[in-house]
Amino acid sequence: MDFKECYRDTVSSVAAAARSGCKERARELIRKGFSIDSRDNRGWHALHEAAAAGSKDCVREILSAAGSGSSDECRAYVNSLTHEGESAFHVAAQRGHLAVIRLLLKAHANINQSTNDLSSPLYAAVDGGHKEVVRLLVSKGAEVNGLHTASCWTCLHQAVYKRHSEIVRILVRVCHLEAPDDHKITPLFVAAQYGQQECLEILANAGANVNAQAADLATPLMIASQEGHEGCVEVLLDRGADPNLSCSSDWRQLPIHAAAEFGHDGILKRLVAVTDRVCDRGEGMVSPLYSAVRNHCKSFELLLREGYSPDAQDCTDLLGVRSPLSLALSLAPNKSQRESLRLLLAAGASLNEDDWLYALAVDKTELLQLILEHRWIASPENWSRSVAVSNQSTRTVLKLQELREMVCVALSQIRFAPCWLPLLLDAGLEPSLLLQPNMLEEAESGVLNYLLGFVNWSTLSDPLKHILEERLEEKTWTPHGNFESIPCLSHLCRLQVRRALGSDVLMRTAVAQQLPVPPLLHDFLQFRDVPKPACTHSSRPPAPPLSHRILEYYRTHKHRHVL
Repeated sequence: MDFKECYRDTVSSVAAAARSGCKERARELIRKGFSIDSRDNRGWHALHEAAAAGSKDCVREILSAAGSGSSDECRAYVNSLTHEGESAFHVAAQRGHLAVIRLLLKAHANINQSTNDLSSPLYAAVDGGHKEVVRLLVSKGAEVNGLHTASCWTCLHQAVYKRHSEIVRILVRVCHLEAPDDHKITPLFVAAQYGQQECLEILANAGANVNAQAADLATPLMIASQEGHEGCVEVLLDRGADPNLSCSSDWRQLPIHAAAEFGHDGILKRLVAVTDRVCDRGEGMVSPLYSAVRNHCKSFELLLREGYSPDAQDCTDLLGVRSPLSLALSLAPNKSQRESLRLLLAAGASLNEDDWLYALAVDKTELLQLILEHRWIASPENWSRSVAVSNQSTRTVLKLQELREMVCVALSQIRFAPCWLPLLLDAGLEPSLLLQPNMLEEAESGVLNYLLGFVNWSTLSDPLKHILEERLEEKTWTPHGNFESIPCLSHLCRLQVRRALGSDVLMRTAVAQQLPVPPLLHDFLQFRDVPKPACTHSSRPPAPPLSHRILEYYRTHKHRHVL
């Protein structure tokens, strides 16, 4: 190699002339004996520069000089490679220089020579969108199904990815339409993934499989629904894509789940019409409501309007949650999830023990308040039947089973009673339900005094009175002074009013203000004078994480038959 022929930028004299496209200068230098084979720091020589510049005249001059030797030497020169493994033919194809390509083909350029990164001249032309070059190379027998990337993409994959629809039209006639990459992704899948609708139509019309599944079982319809490509979804469904084809080995995930999770409502509405409704409540299935709630998008509003059940199916085994409401509660610190909760509760979603644990086994009251905004705690005489709540169109009555589980969880979470007890009693919960031995044994003084302030403490059963006496002796309870005597007449009267009206109606409506009594008694009738316990736990060690408390609840759970 003649390093003396290099300039400071390492480009030889002939290469510099070729780069500028100066045929006369290149010819003169060659005639004077300057080397056409001197390489720069990239391994490029004069032919590479001429090919890159698209100067067919310079290419012709250089090929003429190279042809002065043997045919083998000429062919070796034409096909010599840069440090990156690029031939002059590859460089010309990459830049779309059709005339140069024709000259190099006549000089026996290797049409399929691969670079170090597996690219070929055809792949380079496809990547650059050079339609006429692609057409020429295909007609000359270039390998069309070769693998040209580490991920095993073919020229057809790349043409689709780059949205070169005219090139796709050329390649679908000669390429393997179902060529998979290393994840079994076909060119049609690529079109669906990146929203290349025109390319998708070309492939589908050419016979490509619209239901081809990737290694993870995802389908083109699934990926288009996930990415929000509504036009591609329409094309796929029109060409026979199956919306009920399972797209995951973990659980039966469908395209409708992807649309719901990512909030693509236009696609979701289209898929609702064609997806089997068994996914809503079917055993072993997962309702798309779970997907919508998980990503706190408002797609579940559409699903609820379309008749999907707010309770869905129990997905403890598949997703680790019992219901969409349980999932929303577990994610509730997010403000968007609170909106999910509100809508699910308004739609009548049922509450289970998990849900009550999220609301009661904490020292914050936001979730419980939200639940009570949408659930009415009926008075005891109405527990066994469905009750319409007048003038409360946004609330539904707690079912008997929901009430049982709420009280059961509450009695297992006495540690947090200062937080939940005032809310439940203000919501009309019958206080006698909480007059259980463990409540009287474990409750703090403020909690116990507050609860007793809602009942006739003189009529407690002997076992409960005995617990209170023991706590007095042990000095673990400091009662209010009035508990030492029988209740006053005014307290007994308001208990009678509460019983007559119903604790729920008295506490949650303005009925007290409508009674023929002085206004000063309104708050008294609603027990506003009973001091609420302080909702603090500074004197206690910190509670374990909620997830641990839930596991502990089910490990030690003893159902308390209080209703």
